Amino acid sequence: MTVFKKFIQYYRPYKAVFYFDLFCALLLSIIDISLPQVLRWLSAGVFSRDPNEILQILWPLAGLLLLMCVARYGCQYFITSWGHIMGARMESNMRQDLFDHFQRLSFSYYDRNNTGDMMSRLVSDLFDISELAHHGPENIFISAVKLLGSFLLLLFINVPMTLILAGVTIIMVVFSISQNKKMRATFMDNRKKISGVNSRVQDSLAGIRVVKSFSNEELEHDKFEQSNLKFLRSKISNYKTMGFFRAGNSFFEGLLYLTVLISGGYFIAHGELALSDLAVYALYITIFINPIDVLVEFTEQFQKGYSGFKRFLEVIETEPEIVDKPDAAALVEVKGNIEYQDVSFQYNSSEQVLNHLNLNIRAGQTIALVGPSGGGKTTLCSLLPRFYDVSAGSVSIDGTDVRDLQLESLRSAIGIVQQDVYLFSGSICDNIAYGKPDATDDEIVEAARKANIHDFIMSLDNGYNTYVGERGARLSGGQKQRISIARVFLKNPKILILDEATSALDNESERRIQKSLDLLSRDRTTIVIAHRLSTIRGADKIIVIGDDGIMEQGTHDSLLQAGGVYARYYNLQYEGLEKAE
Repeated sequence: MTVFKKFIQYYRPYKAVFYFDLFCALLLSIIDISLPQVLRWLSAGVFSRDPNEILQILWPLAGLLLLMCVARYGCQYFITSWGHIMGARMESNMRQDLFDHFQRLSFSYYDRNNTGDMMSRLVSDLFDISELAHHGPENIFISAVKLLGSFLLLLFINVPMTLILAGVTIIMVVFSISQNKKMRATFMDNRKKISGVNSRVQDSLAGIRVVKSFSNEELEHDKFEQSNLKFLRSKISNYKTMGFFRAGNSFFEGLLYLTVLISGGYFIAHGELALSDLAVYALYITIFINPIDVLVEFTEQFQKGYSGFKRFLEVIETEPEIVDKPDAAALVEVKGNIEYQDVSFQYNSSEQVLNHLNLNIRAGQTIALVGPSGGGKTTLCSLLPRFYDVSAGSVSIDGTDVRDLQLESLRSAIGIVQQDVYLFSGSICDNIAYGKPDATDDEIVEAARKANIHDFIMSLDNGYNTYVGERGARLSGGQKQRISIARVFLKNPKILILDEATSALDNESERRIQKSLDLLSRDRTTIVIAHRLSTIRGADKIIVIGDDGIMEQGTHDSLLQAGGVYARYYNLQYEGLEKAE
């Protein structure tokens, strides 16, 4: 019932369409069950009269029947068109709600879940839900009216015969309910398996350049084949269950006809049923069986939609781990003083990444973080914009705990340039403007100039309107990096995080981009995660982070003189360059 209540909430904006759809379904059902009564009336009392009387009745009857056909046409049109439109709009609303909720979910959710599975929930699951939203109430309503109406009208013809028919129908319903439970399990398994297929496709296509560079097409074929075969086996199991369900219902439908013919013959032999009534009875059996067929079809549709909606709710009911407090304050007039006080952090049940770390960064300072991979440098930076929350301790900006600040204002004050640059599908202009969606053209150009990418953009045929390709596939690493820097220039944050921003570039590109980064860092509190130590010589403070927390800190020169871990790292890189030369 809880699932049902959450489902019907999506009907509320379309109540008028929904109720009129049900009215059309009611009118359609009444017309269908009244037609055999017209035949019974004609055969029993009209066709035996004088020919002139018959003709006098036929012409008005023809007009009435034509009017019924026109009404039937209008009802069928509304049910098929606007009923589906209502379902499509509900699907669109659910998809928007799901997408918006994906946007609200914390990084930890994306650490645990696959993009392909999320796409499956967003697309294929919701299509089945929309079909259920449209056809579900309508099919149940039409079937209920036809079954009840047919049953009552059949009682007027012959009570014992109708009760026998009802007994067979009840057995059929019991059979359907028992099979329904099995079908629900198989459809839910289908959903999980097709999500696995989507995940495999997404993973393989996203890494297609790696696949081809290693000539591993055959390996990807084998991995996809495993997921595909799991889905196939799930579908086979589903179709076997469905086949038994439909064949069983088909058997009971045949049994209904058999019941009518045998019991009808018995009652005719005993003079309790007229032959003309048996013909009308047979017509009603067709009307009686039709809604049963509809309900059988609906059962499959219901299981698909129900399992899809449950998967939809699994996401919608997942609470974001990082949310604003009710009394969260906006971060205004940012100076950029940052303090990590006794900070500890671990991902779920994994080992401790940070352990009682203390760090104080004054406004306008440039702090560099160095150390081995896995030491917690990126994690330390991720705690500042609250991509994750500390397990213990606190992180504060200008004396205010980041957990007491509104997320939007907090993240608006922080700019991040990462090693792995993500460009959205669209133009160069669109990607730079992502840092400030309402930016003017002049502001975008100015940001590009500061990032030293304007001249390159103007050399392109379409300039700022040049399409960058998926994830910026048409641009080099250095060009993508400079666009991402222009994005941050446009955002103009007071706090800057540079997460190995130049480590994936060649030396020439690094030198060009380093000038842009130096300009970007000016008058901002900057945290640099450095791989190439030559890029952080001018940092106000260099902090060496290892498995046991902060191992060393100081300026470049003082750390070299100390001859500790940093000096060893620096000498190793320097010696590597000497040997390379």
